[in-house]
Amino acid sequence: MKKLWFVMMLILTVGVMAACGGNGGDSGGGEEAEADFEENEYPSTVTIGTASQGGTYYIWGGGFATMLEEHLDVTSNVEVTGGPVHNIQLLDADDVQLGMVTEGPLYEGYTGEGEWAEKEYQDIRVIFPMYDTPFNWFSLESTGVTSIEEHEGERVGVGPAGGTPGTYNPIIYETLGIETGEQVAAGASDMVSQMLDGQLEHIGFSAGIPISAVVEAETQTDINIYGIEGENRDTIMEELSYFKEFTIPEGTYDSQEGPIETIAQFNFGVVQKEANSDFVYDLVKMYHENIDQMINTHSSAEEAEDPEAILNNTDYPMHPGAIRYYEEIGVELPEEVYPAEWEESSE
Repeated sequence: MKKLWFVMMLILTVGVMAACGGNGGDSGGGEEAEADFEENEYPSTVTIGTASQGGTYYIWGGGFATMLEEHLDVTSNVEVTGGPVHNIQLLDADDVQLGMVTEGPLYEGYTGEGEWAEKEYQDIRVIFPMYDTPFNWFSLESTGVTSIEEHEGERVGVGPAGGTPGTYNPIIYETLGIETGEQVAAGASDMVSQMLDGQLEHIGFSAGIPISAVVEAETQTDINIYGIEGENRDTIMEELSYFKEFTIPEGTYDSQEGPIETIAQFNFGVVQKEANSDFVYDLVKMYHENIDQMINTHSSAEEAEDPEAILNNTDYPMHPGAIRYYEEIGVELPEEVYPAEWEESSE
């Protein structure tokens, strides 16, 4: 019996050691870690999650689709979505394979702290930098409104539900104690159409500048364009740490009088961790080596002309395929962005 007991304990011990795999604990940034998922195959087609028509994401999506077809022979579907929040959810469900997000939704999704987040979306991976998204508001000039404080009790357009403006404009009003009237959740083009039809006097929107919907509005009617500054801006940045100061340069829109002080969030291209590493490497390399093509698509891409713009991300894990490219060109990434599945290249 003692011999049988010894043999059984030996088998159990060997089994436990095999299950542990000899890893000796979790791996951190820059250390080898055994992947607990299966990497996807190199795709022949991808769906790109953007936002509403009339916004900058949608324009970028079209530019990306052209580049993927031209340089990687990968076809793309450009999906109209609710924006960053929706893109995170669609990526998680594999309904899109490439998405665009602002830092606020990225933070809220990754940590699970957003009211919209049903869980912690920790499989999302940053792959390339995009641009700053400044928040601005515009009203019919006939109203005389030039600040969001004057939106008290007013019917206002806040942007599409799930998009950056639709998610954060209500939070901004709440943080500043501004009690608006009805808040209309709609895409940029839809809100402008309502303004031109006399159904909406005030609109808040955020996207890479210049925003085509704002240009559309000011070419057909007289508007006042404004942002957030002073004590209100300080309050927003103290309460919502993913916002930063931003100045919309003079001349961005014909209707503005001088620079506009406001707040902004940075944008990133993202995938899921299962994305094929060679594809992500090729995509990021294609993006930076052909950035002029993206700039021609939308001038906001000028902010990513220097690949070191990726250093705007200091907190969220990057995909190993993207890391390989940035290390290859000599960008020193912070340790925090190396994911658990990263394996240091032996080459």
